[in-house]
Amino acid sequence: MVRSMTGFGRASLSVDGRELTLELKSVNHRFLDISFRMPRSLSFLEDTIRSALASAVARGHFDVYAFYRNTRSDSKSITVDKAILEAYLNAAASIGSDFGLVNDMTVSKALRLQDVATITEADEDTEALTELMLSAVSKAVSELIVMREKEGERISKDLLNRIVILRSIREKIAGKAPLVVEDYRTKLNARIESLLSEVEIDRARLATEIALFADKANIDEELVRLASHFDAACALLSSSEPAGRKLDFLVQEMNREFNTIGSKANDKSIAALVIDGKAEIEKLREQVQNLE
Repeated sequence: MVRSMTGFGRASLSVDGRELTLELKSVNHRFLDISFRMPRSLSFLEDTIRSALASAVARGHFDVYAFYRNTRSDSKSITVDKAILEAYLNAAASIGSDFGLVNDMTVSKALRLQDVATITEADEDTEALTELMLSAVSKAVSELIVMREKEGERISKDLLNRIVILRSIREKIAGKAPLVVEDYRTKLNARIESLLSEVEIDRARLATEIALFADKANIDEELVRLASHFDAACALLSSSEPAGRKLDFLVQEMNREFNTIGSKANDKSIAALVIDGKAEIEKLREQVQNLE
């Protein structure tokens, strides 16, 4: 089943006082492109996330959002600068003595004094955090892939319907192609006879001219290649492998064949069918850009 490149996945985990929420958003991109929006404390996990995504998806632009909170009792430590606190206390005692003020200093007030207490984040257990992140990535990626597969199924159905339309257009062109040469023969005969009604026509020369036109206007090869491209596209759409790039190439080749048919056939009705075909191919191209 082909996948779309648009998707979203989310995972929220809490293990042993470590709470992690991970969100993955993906959109179209020619390659696998990843943008991280995470706390600096998690930046060491970028390569871990990148490897996990690369093993699960082929391409797309990913925005990775991570929110982390450590609620463990050992997650922070407080240090007190006793020298600064002593300076505060000495200053308070001096002011109280000089101005007759009551010293109302308490422990809680002392800890709130500037630069007295410093809260420090404890070093993270990188191994535990890595395991937590891998679990979150696995869960978020699974959710994202489900969404990409559902969207891919919808796109695949649309593409298959358009290929049915293109096959019909190709069959109509194939039916009209033999008539082009016959029509040319009839018109050429009529024109020559009207211009040279009293002159004997060189039938051998006329036959050569018609043969040259028939060779120039022959579109059998283009029709065969178109049928082959349609078959290949249908096979890719039923494959479990990423098919977006290959389908994009096939769509370009289909467009090339229709262009060649339009330039070689020299027929209004075929030209109109070519326009219809190219319009469908453009719709194919737009949809294929969304596939992984």
